[in-house]
Amino acid sequence: MKKIIDSHIHLDLYTGKETEEILEGMDSAGCTDLISVSFHLESCLHNLRLAEKYRRVHAAFGFHPEQELPADEDLQDLLSWMEKHQEQMVAIGEVGLPYYLRSEKGANFSIGGYIELLEQFIVKARQWDKPVILHAVYDDAPITCDLLEKHGVEKAHFHWFKGDSKTVRRMIANGWFISVTPDVVYEQEIQELVKAYPLDQMMVETDGPWRFEGPFSGKMTHPNMIHKAIDGIASIKKYRLEEVYETLYKNTADFYQLKLV
Repeated sequence: MKKIIDSHIHLDLYTGKETEEILEGMDSAGCTDLISVSFHLESCLHNLRLAEKYRRVHAAFGFHPEQELPADEDLQDLLSWMEKHQEQMVAIGEVGLPYYLRSEKGANFSIGGYIELLEQFIVKARQWDKPVILHAVYDDAPITCDLLEKHGVEKAHFHWFKGDSKTVRRMIANGWFISVTPDVVYEQEIQELVKAYPLDQMMVETDGPWRFEGPFSGKMTHPNMIHKAIDGIASIKKYRLEEVYETLYKNTADFYQLKLV
């Protein structure tokens, strides 16, 4: 079994039984490590407990943008807690901008506060020398790129990215990474992104417990689905499968500075 790392999963959002199933199935899936990202402070606390209990789980702390902005006091509590737990996190994440929430709420939805919040997290990423894991798609991606360039961020990971070709070229030029989900086997938009993006700036993820369609329909999202994603990437890029496995694994381990056993 070829080795994989799930570079973006919400392990804290699974039930206890599902979490056990994932962790117990990692060896059979060839999955050595998981990067578990957070939604808010409670989520950070949960992910920290998981990372302390399981050496294969690596926690990222942040505030997911697809929700109401935190109250000032709650944000300060989160940032203070993150500062105290810098050594326990491999990255700041998941952070970004609320594309889907804005689409749902309509034209009167103000994004200004979300941009300010994202910039605070980007500043902290620079200050604490941590990678930043980004939820930034379509129209939100260029705004995010502006902030990353403004603060000179080199280690940025755009998870499940979707956007225009101009932004893709900009991300490639800055050396930023994307991660590819299992939907690469059936979504043309993702297939086109994989075709354009360099393999040496790519990782793979599940974004579990988000569910997928196609051959994954009706199944709990599990890191073992990544193997089909890698098959798809190899086919699209016309690279040897072994080379794709090795490159994606090394990319992720190096990006997150994982101490692999």
